[in-house]
Formats: sequence, structure tokens, C-alpha cells
Amino acid sequence: MTSTPDTIVDQVEEATRGSLPPLDKWNPDLSGEMDLRINRDGEWIFQGSPIKRETITKLFSTILRREEDGEYYLITPVEKWHIHVDDTPLYAHTLEVTGSGQDQQVSLRTNFNESLPIGSQHPLRIEVYEDSGEPRPLVRVRQGFDARIVSSAYYEMARYAVEDPDRPGEYGLWSGGEFFPLAAGAEQA
Repeated sequence: MTSTPDTIVDQVEEATRGSLPPLDKWNPDLSGEMDLRINRDGEWIFQGSPIKRETITKLFSTILRREEDGEYYLITPVEKWHIHVDDTPLYAHTLEVTGSGQDQQVSLRTNFNESLPIGSQHPLRIEVYEDSGEPRPLVRVRQGFDARIVSSAYYEMARYAVEDPDRPGEYGLWSGGEFFPLAAGAEQA
């Protein structure tokens, strides 16, 4: 059976009726490899052509799961398709900050306009790109995958950086009652 973006959309819409899909309850057998790739710029490319309909890519972002093997899959109640992701499937931008100090809440928006309040459900971590040594700031989205924080939002976070109360000389930010380091290799308190 060959699936297309439109047939997957039909399956998911029928199963979810507008809410986030219960991916933790959907465990179909692997259906195969789908010729779908998400490039480093967050562009979704099906059979060599960009998917132009944002409603399809937005829906696909809700049925995307990264599994223990480190690979990405689109999951429906009856199908599971392996896809390729060059870096992260989503990116996060537009920093929103409310409150201050330890009561501060920092949120980011994804390229699909989903709000991610940094905290226990959406933790922030900083990795490094092996090829360049540049920071790779990430925020957890759901189902084992992250959104890469764009440079402008990462640098804006520096405005809210404070010294780590447990590690003098290391800096990070408070969000959701937790402290998140803003340097690669720093451990979360």
C-alpha cells in the first residue's frame, strides 16, 4: 500500500477530530519508507517537491514521533511510515517572557505557531554541532523530538540570563520554576 500526504491526513482527521493524536496509543507495524524529508530549514519535501499546503505539514507535525532508534516516523492508527529529518523537524522562534526571577515563564513559538512554555514538559537544552562547534539550542516538543531554537531567539534569551545559583560562573534562565543553562555542556540543576 502506498500512502500519500492526503490519505494520511484523512486517516488522522477521522481518528482525532481536531485534538492532538494519542500517538502513545497508536502502535501499528512499520508500513515502509516514505519519500518525505524535513530539511534543516524546516521545509517538508515529499518526493522531491516541497509540500506547499501548511495544513498538511502542520497536521504531520502532530503525528510525528521519534522512537528509541533515533529515527522519525509518521504514525496513524493503522500506518507507520519512516521519514528522514536532516536536523530537527521543527524550529522555535519568537521568545515570550512573563514574570521575573524564579517565577519567570519563557515560551517559544514553533514554525506552526504552537506555544512551547519552557519547563518540565518542554525542557531547554544546549548541544553543539559537531562539524562547526556552534551551539545547537533545542526545546522538547513531544513524542521524543525537539525544535531547534533559531539564533535570534537564542541570543534574545541572553537578555534574561542570570548566574546559576548552584554553579557560580555559569549562566542560564529560569522558566517554569526550573533553571536551564544557556551553554553547551552545562548540566541542569
